[in-house]
Amino acid sequence: MLGRRNPQRSFFEAQSLPHRVPADSFYGRMGAVSHSLFQDDDLAEMYCLDNGRPSLPPSLMSGVTLLQFYDDVSDREAVERMMFDMRWKVALNLPLDFPGIDPSSLVVFRKRLLAHGQERYAFDRLLVVGRAAGFLPYTATLLIDTTPVKGAGAVQDTYTLLRKGTRKLLRAAGFQLPGNRQGLAPQAQALVATYLDRDRKAEIDWSDSQQRTAQLKVLVQDAEAALELVAAHLDNEEVRTFGWVLTKILGDDLDRDDPGTPKLAQGTAPDRIISSTDTEMRHGRKSAAQRFDGFKVSVATEADSELILDITDLAATAGDGCQLVPTLERVEQHAQIEVRRLIGDGAYHSGDNLAACASHVGHAVELVSRFSQPDNQDTDKTAFDIDLAAGSITCPQGHWVSGQPSRDQAGRAILKFTFPRPVCACCALFAACVRSKTTGRTVKTHAHEACLQQARARQASGDFKALYATRCKVERKLAELARHGLRQTRYLGARKRQLQRLWIGAAVNLKRLFTLAQRTGRDLSLVLAPVNGPKQAALPV
Repeated sequence: MLGRRNPQRSFFEAQSLPHRVPADSFYGRMGAVSHSLFQDDDLAEMYCLDNGRPSLPPSLMSGVTLLQFYDDVSDREAVERMMFDMRWKVALNLPLDFPGIDPSSLVVFRKRLLAHGQERYAFDRLLVVGRAAGFLPYTATLLIDTTPVKGAGAVQDTYTLLRKGTRKLLRAAGFQLPGNRQGLAPQAQALVATYLDRDRKAEIDWSDSQQRTAQLKVLVQDAEAALELVAAHLDNEEVRTFGWVLTKILGDDLDRDDPGTPKLAQGTAPDRIISSTDTEMRHGRKSAAQRFDGFKVSVATEADSELILDITDLAATAGDGCQLVPTLERVEQHAQIEVRRLIGDGAYHSGDNLAACASHVGHAVELVSRFSQPDNQDTDKTAFDIDLAAGSITCPQGHWVSGQPSRDQAGRAILKFTFPRPVCACCALFAACVRSKTTGRTVKTHAHEACLQQARARQASGDFKALYATRCKVERKLAELARHGLRQTRYLGARKRQLQRLWIGAAVNLKRLFTLAQRTGRDLSLVLAPVNGPKQAALPV
């Protein structure tokens, strides 16, 4: 049954007694609005209203969860701070003799949020508060960037992946139960006993390449035998999942020599699984020199208020620009803001993104992003003058050719320009410009070449540099999120990861709301009073 906070004030409330928590600290400011920051009725659908033992008040649990992510502490540490930390008592308006709760209550509360699709509750509610307080405009400029985050699982080598993958597959099929092993062939029983009765690394000399090769052969044979053994259990979704994972590991990490002996594959598969614990983790690169293991997180902030409007997970192997349009759509849906301009780094600058922003439903969006500098500006495609209307191109030396219709890899219409080889052979830049052995220089347009040309002209304008410089605000916000634990994933599974990102974002947004309120002289407690959660329409200022 839905539990509610007791409106009766206690003589032992931390706010009623002398304390050393500064009123202008995050905890002091949160305590000043704790009675209206979260409402019990906002999450009433998660509880039975007329039966059962009263639950812990969801307004209290929301506040605890927000502080937990703000201070980046575990469930057990969060409970201890509720009991012994004066800052938390002030922030949550708890009495000094508060008996505490069981740490598992936080786990149950997060499960309820996920089960009822309320993982965005705190994040969306604070956006509504920002709108009601007048901090969020109705049309805005969006700043967007990504940051790498670690996964929740350990990165494992191929030997460990095969061993753990085989074990998980056999457990999924139920062979850890003695009754399910009856009737198995002796060889199958030995296989099951090896991986389920004990789970230890092989005791070999790992510095000896021959022993490593022999152990790899054993692991591969056992994995293939396990896949055959569970073939009769494919109606079980968990068996199909772990079977797919083990099959992918075998395909990505291994090759076979001429006799058919398995060996480690050279190079790394683009979508290689790196952990049997968190199978969604991947190798990723922020730059040529910076590699990470886990995921990316995309963050979008409003340029003036610096409130976070969107925060979401990306695969480590995904390009930053692939999330641009979905981010735009989520921001306009949840924050009720019309985005007029998007500012991001060069990773977002593509013809497809430019075209998508220009043709955005309802209104055009200006994408402000910088082209990377080419290695050789004299021979780069940008040095050629492409006239799309005339279907012609002029090289830096003044030579002109007309284009021929062609198709790109996606089947879209483009123009292909090929200069005669004798013309190119006479040019001083021939060696640096021409790669073909039979023709002269070939230049292809993009399917959205007109958008790219407009963007290059925009970058050459006088106000571009000042406008692009505002992107530093989102980088500053990423650093702030990292201080609150963003770069360490706590949970397994996409929805649980997203819950963590959203509640960290909500904590940072609340801190920003306090700053904006102090700067403008607004009283957030007066704004919070009529706001009953993200389901209510945003209030006009």
